[in-house]
Amino acid sequence: INAEENNGNALISVIDEGIGISKEKLSKLFSVSESISTKGTEDEDGSGIGLILCKEFIEMHGGHIKVDSEVNIGTTISFNLPSE
Repeated sequence: INAEENNGNALISVIDEGIGISKEKLSKLFSVSESISTKGTEDEDGSGIGLILCKEFIEMHGGHIKVDSEVNIGTTISFNLPSE
């Protein structure tokens, strides 16, 4: 986890070295109409709505979220929120 302040915004990044997300799933990650869930590194299930809820919360507070991922390498989820 990394946090920094940049031009009046708090920038938070969460980085993992997990299974990653394919480009196909990445393009649908924030879509309410499709449930995207992948088993985790310990074969755990997910509901597929966690990042959708995060996106809604962040945008309601004037921020933005972005996800970069590569299969078998890991994922970085970054978001910013106004710090004032």
